[in-house]
Amino acid sequence: MVLALHWWSFLESIQRSTVAVGAITFSTFPLFVMLLEALLLHRKPERRNIVIGVILILGVLITIPEFSFENHMFLGAMAGMVSALSYAVLTFQNKLLTQKCDSTAIAFYEQTTAAVVLLPFVLSTKAIPTPADTGLLLLLGVVTTAFAHTLFITSLKSLPAHLAGICSSMETVYGILFALILLGEVPSFREVIGALVIIITVFFAQARAES
Repeated sequence: MVLALHWWSFLESIQRSTVAVGAITFSTFPLFVMLLEALLLHRKPERRNIVIGVILILGVLITIPEFSFENHMFLGAMAGMVSALSYAVLTFQNKLLTQKCDSTAIAFYEQTTAAVVLLPFVLSTKAIPTPADTGLLLLLGVVTTAFAHTLFITSLKSLPAHLAGICSSMETVYGILFALILLGEVPSFREVIGALVIIITVFFAQARAES
């Protein structure tokens, strides 16, 4: 059910705003993972991770042109934050499950449950996908969701949840580049600056973790 919420909120984010805004706001989920670890595992967050979290939030705030519920970019950013929070909860759950369950089985049950939860909403739209839509949905579902999600869960066996989350923040870069190439979405100056802040933070976090 948490995965279903994540899927919906992420797609709602990029539909209301842009791929860049959706990817940038989603990339804050390592911060939520860190907070969950601190609250539920009584693990005191390192000062370095707190600084990283603050910078990630700053990167998001830079991208928002106006803090108003009438602004579609703001609404998209808020949906993106819901996406980030729900994925952080999912990451925390997966970290616990990988200690005793196979990662492929975890991904299967999670995605099957999410599909069942979302099915009534899909049927209510009465949407009829074209052959091209069907091909894209298969690519999205099999390669970039099922396969990628399984790889991410597998990584949690050997990586701390917050570090795996930080690595996943690179989705911001890939998302903006693919949106530019495939959709012709040119990121605004604010989005570029916000993305740069997050990218630099990600590389800094990875370098410190490996040192």
